[in-house]
Amino acid sequence: MTTLTRSPRTAAPPAESLGRRIARRAPWWGVLLLLAVLALVWVYPFVWMVSASLKSSLEVFTAGLKLVPEDFAWENYSRAWTDANFGRYMVNTVILTVSTVVIVVVRCALAGYVLGRYSFRGQKVIVGVLVATLFVPTGYTIIPIVKLSMELGLLNSLTGMVLALSGAANVSAILIYAGYFRQLPKELEEAATVDGAGFGRVFFQIMLPLSMPVTATVALLTFLSTWNAFFLPLVFSFSDPDLRTLSVGMQAFVGENATDWSGMAAAGVISILPIVALFLFLQRYFVEGIAGAVKS
Repeated sequence: MTTLTRSPRTAAPPAESLGRRIARRAPWWGVLLLLAVLALVWVYPFVWMVSASLKSSLEVFTAGLKLVPEDFAWENYSRAWTDANFGRYMVNTVILTVSTVVIVVVRCALAGYVLGRYSFRGQKVIVGVLVATLFVPTGYTIIPIVKLSMELGLLNSLTGMVLALSGAANVSAILIYAGYFRQLPKELEEAATVDGAGFGRVFFQIMLPLSMPVTATVALLTFLSTWNAFFLPLVFSFSDPDLRTLSVGMQAFVGENATDWSGMAAAGVISILPIVALFLFLQRYFVEGIAGAVKS
């Protein structure tokens, strides 16, 4: 005959007092408050720029910290787009940025694929030289770039500007690709080689599609740097104002005796909106690409 024994009932833990709960969560609330303040400080200049783009030039200085304009001056945007020729500058910037992104992605993906998947003599030397280029200031390379562009007849052209911007070392992009390709299984290439695929087919049909998160990351970083580039576009468009980009075109609002601050703010909003839209669209791939490269 089986006897059933009742297990002793465990005592319920004492209820946590309100004071203890507040004390336990106080550090988290403090961190949250600090992050909220930092976010406000970080976002405020952009909000102020949007507000200034809708004010008159006099109200920009008299309104102080007030963000809501008294009268919305939408004509600032039309003046920036037509009078300051920002429509033309936008086309130049889009052509320059898209072309540079395509060249940099293909070139860095190929370099990263070779460095990440193959072992060969002199590999460490190549990586060391690439890393060493990070310490070379941009101003030191502008003279040979301009000299070479002059000899090739590409100085006053968008083509020369694209080649100059896309010909940089892009060490970070190459290392991100190399780290991502290094963690992929070798069986992918072996199976494709058995099926008769060559180097180009393996790379463009198998490896490059698999690296979409990294490609999105590199494309976004290259887009940001090219879209905001100022020094090289200024040099290449110095004698031809029609070749100016958005960043260089900001000088149109600076006169000898006065500066059109409201028009410059409107032009700044026009320039930054494509970057914000692209980042919101690619932010998930951006985080995945950085996490995958760091994990490897």
